[in-house]
Amino acid sequence: MELLSPAGSPEALRAAVQNGAGAVYLGWGNFNARRNARNFTDREFSDAVFYCRERGVKVYLTLNTLLTDRELPAAADTAARASALGVDAVLVQDVGLLALLRRTLPDLPLHASTQMSIFTSGGACEAARWGMERIVIARECSREETAAICRSCPAEIEVFCHGALCMCYSGQCAMSALIGGRSGNRGKCAQPCRLPYRILPGGKRGFPLSLKDNCLAGELQDLERMGVACVKLEGRMKRGEYVAVVTRIYARLLREHRRPTGEELRELDAAFSRSGFTDWYWRGRKGPGMFGVRPENAAEPKELFARARADCERERGIVPMRFQCTIREKVPALLTASDFEGHTVTLSGAVPETARSRAVTEAEIAARLQKTGGTAYRCQSAAVSAAPGLSLSAADLNALRRDALAALSALRTTPPERRTITAPPPLSGWDCAAEALRFTVSVADPAQLTPELLACGPARTAIPLEHFKFLSTLPDADTEWCAILPRVWRDRDEPLLQELLEKAGKLGVTGVLLGNLGHFPLARKSGLFMYGDFGLNVFNSRALDFFREQGLRSACVSFELRLAQIRDLHKSLPAEAVVYGRLPLMITENCLTANARGCRGERNGAIVQSCPDRTCVQPHALTDRTGAAFPLLAAFGHRTEIENCRPVYLGDRPDYRRLGLTYARLRFTTETPEACAQIFRDYLSGATAPASFTRGLYERGVE
Repeated sequence: MELLSPAGSPEALRAAVQNGAGAVYLGWGNFNARRNARNFTDREFSDAVFYCRERGVKVYLTLNTLLTDRELPAAADTAARASALGVDAVLVQDVGLLALLRRTLPDLPLHASTQMSIFTSGGACEAARWGMERIVIARECSREETAAICRSCPAEIEVFCHGALCMCYSGQCAMSALIGGRSGNRGKCAQPCRLPYRILPGGKRGFPLSLKDNCLAGELQDLERMGVACVKLEGRMKRGEYVAVVTRIYARLLREHRRPTGEELRELDAAFSRSGFTDWYWRGRKGPGMFGVRPENAAEPKELFARARADCERERGIVPMRFQCTIREKVPALLTASDFEGHTVTLSGAVPETARSRAVTEAEIAARLQKTGGTAYRCQSAAVSAAPGLSLSAADLNALRRDALAALSALRTTPPERRTITAPPPLSGWDCAAEALRFTVSVADPAQLTPELLACGPARTAIPLEHFKFLSTLPDADTEWCAILPRVWRDRDEPLLQELLEKAGKLGVTGVLLGNLGHFPLARKSGLFMYGDFGLNVFNSRALDFFREQGLRSACVSFELRLAQIRDLHKSLPAEAVVYGRLPLMITENCLTANARGCRGERNGAIVQSCPDRTCVQPHALTDRTGAAFPLLAAFGHRTEIENCRPVYLGDRPDYRRLGLTYARLRFTTETPEACAQIFRDYLSGATAPASFTRGLYERGVE
């Protein structure tokens, strides 16, 4: 398997390469998910690509953030320049960028970032269908789930094996953005999951969102057997010494096909951990045992890092190669240098002279050629054929060796030939901007669907699909009924979801809301109309255009956009925005209520599909240090969705009606049935805002 190491700085890149990484991933410019890392200047990036290509190490550029219309051209230009330098692949999250790069750089390999929230076989296959050559699957996937994805997906599969775990599914977290104005989807996560919280009622203050670091050092052989193409180490925010230690250990384990020793595990722990490590997601487990913190005064492993630093300062030849030298009278010396990947160069040097005192021997020439210290190369053999009685100076031999290695490097670092289409393709001619919008409604509980609410005339009314298990009829109303697919599920859940979609269709549902790549194959099988939900992270006009091509009839735009940015979108697809409701901050694999209070849904440390005594669906909230309370909603599969402490309210703002939106979503979560109907009436009348509300990010935007 390929070992992929983080390179958040030139120092970390050198540490990764010198310690055995087969590939590195790094950020360049402003469009990567670790914008707070040291990252690379233009010159440093060019040097880094040369350094890695010379040593046979692949380079993956991270362009894995959501991009506005204004940013897309610069991001595409960054990808084009990186491709011209020889970058091996680009990681993307934004489907608008994906669509643009597929058209302008058709030969550049693209990898689906973990920010795309892919955790099912259907989602992986959909990403492959969209042109992804590699899929970085969610860190929450278990051994069995990973194996199933490997079996079914034609693209390569990459797995995070070591380092920090986000509490929220990557690409679905809005907590940093909505609370602090720094978006994780835009590369500026402020790590709110590492802060203290309480779970009410009755919970003690602690760190219920701070997961231990992941460590799958003992599972590498299992990963390789199931067909995983690449194992990834997290840590672009970490220093070079950490990268050196972790890369060295994982490279050795892969090379020697074994599990880590106790000493190696101690070194990994000393390099960085949060109360130790966890592998519970890999084992299909979840619960309080996965959580830990790192003390602010945690001691640096000075001796371990000093050794790592000293090792990195010594340039080691890591590319095996061989020389073949021919010395003949009255003709220039010939030297052929070749690596084991098919690159060969032959150069001529000085003409040897007749020896005046002592002739140079073949052994002396071979010894001189093998002195490749300080370069990328390690000479494994030097075959010399020299006529007797000749002399060639050490300086001439050294110069010939240097020139041959430089020529070999030029071959190894030559970028591949790739097509570049400089003129970006135009957006489609479709114009679906609407002069008058219509309201849509989504509810968390069918009990919120009162006659008073439906009398307000929602164009669409959406109910979570899992509730159709208990529904035998739908209210009589002039609305289009839709089912909301679960934001997170697994392959094993899909027979149930298909069964519920079939039942929903029989009850009168005609549409389905999609918030994940894996929803597309599910929805196509159902035959229902497909509408894009907020989980698709639609951030620019090209994303709207792309989803129109995928068969969506409308799409909800990201609530991290400002109103002006929504207005300026070219709406080749009818657009929707959430204009009321508590916005979801996180969707978590762990059930926070079960972790804090326990419930009968837990068996032997693993949490089962649902909570039999409904403990987790009772009102609970997460409170922070300021006392703000964030409601916890039970989510499909015994998971948790954390809602914002205050609802977005735009009912008194007429400007949201002038954005060209076709639909405006009222998203009801914790509201009583009576409050839902009243809020809808307030929006129809333009009533003043309630006492406690937020404008979300529609005015202030995000970093």
